[in-house]
Amino acid sequence: MGVRVAERLVATPAGDARLVVSAAAEPRATLALGHGASGGIDARDLRALADGLPATGISVVRVEQPWRVAGRRVAPRPPMLDAGWLAALDAVRGDLALVVGGRSAGARVACRTAAQSGAVAVVALAFPLHPPGRPERSRLAELTGAGVPTLVVQGGRDPFGRPEEFPAGPFDLVPVPQADHGLATPMAVFDGIVAAVRDWLGNVLQRASR
Repeated sequence: MGVRVAERLVATPAGDARLVVSAAAEPRATLALGHGASGGIDARDLRALADGLPATGISVVRVEQPWRVAGRRVAPRPPMLDAGWLAALDAVRGDLALVVGGRSAGARVACRTAAQSGAVAVVALAFPLHPPGRPERSRLAELTGAGVPTLVVQGGRDPFGRPEEFPAGPFDLVPVPQADHGLATPMAVFDGIVAAVRDWLGNVLQRASR
């Protein structure tokens, strides 16, 4: 039986956002995922999670930011990104536990707004620790400031920050050997990413329900 998918537009202060909902038959949590600055919600890692997690009781909502819905090429500044994201989350929030996340810039947005969104956890795919070749411009504070359990899934060849560049901190790190910033590897590795996120979320949700 395939995953039931629905789409809708929701109004935000930054314009309309698009929600693509992959619904679990018997949901126990919702995972909202944002996209990167140069790609959309059809990125392979985001699609893999949307396809694989609903069978485990986690509905996945991929959030297309208003700037991409409007066809613009360049993302707005962080305050506008955050405002659009938070308004989109209001449209999917319910009685279930909310987990937020995304890839690259979307992971940064999720970390920055985790406390304000009321999320119980963050899933950060390909977190851009720094611009390529500029390790001195660290964004570590955004990651460590999430304030909730956080999982980082990072490619071993990611120019925005390899796994060994991340210090020990208040987050869990899953390295993906040989993967680049797009986590571009054979599909079997995406299956592994889905399994890692599934198992980690299972533990987090179990603790949150106690």
